[in-house]
Amino acid sequence: RHRPPYVAQVGIFGCPTLVHNVETLHWVARICREGPKVLNSTEKNGRKGLRSYSVSGRVAKPGMYELPAGSTITDVIEAAGGMADGHRFKAYQPGGPSSGLLPAAMDDIPLDFDTLQPHGSFIGSAAVVVLSDQDSAKAAALNMLRFFEDESCGQCTPCRVGCEKAVKLMQADRWDKPLLEELSTAMVDASICGLGQAAPNPIRLVIKHFADEV
Repeated sequence: RHRPPYVAQVGIFGCPTLVHNVETLHWVARICREGPKVLNSTEKNGRKGLRSYSVSGRVAKPGMYELPAGSTITDVIEAAGGMADGHRFKAYQPGGPSSGLLPAAMDDIPLDFDTLQPHGSFIGSAAVVVLSDQDSAKAAALNMLRFFEDESCGQCTPCRVGCEKAVKLMQADRWDKPLLEELSTAMVDASICGLGQAAPNPIRLVIKHFADEV
């Protein structure tokens, strides 16, 4: 299905609308008022600046936290009050569904731009979701692909059909890994925009790090 109109055509009050990153506008204003030191005076793990992390999942205090840009998932969980009672850290989504899932063992990676790409992930919107030993990585990946299936604008076939096909394959008791990898490659190579290109990340990372579940 196709999902026009886009906000650049018809947005607020029915007029063409530009979507700005609110966090960027916030920092532009602060830097203009207070100078660059407001950002570059903070440094952690070789990264300068601050960023906002939206933390949800199995943590004691979900919410928005402003932390040094070089913070790791360990730092993020600590800021959110630690793990929720009765839950043991298992995996995390670093930056929205497109970033896929990383295992708890990879807890020393700074959650910033260009630090997660070598691991097949990225920081994206810094929407961090924390999973525990009571969660299924397989179910989490399926939930992400259902999101992509619903959000696909439908313009290009690799994304529109690929997401739908992936959801059906991922509902099986055991995943057909070769077929899912072939489908993922087609979606990454042929999708027009980043949604279809990044949608296979949850599939690939769960197969890589949580193979025993699929």
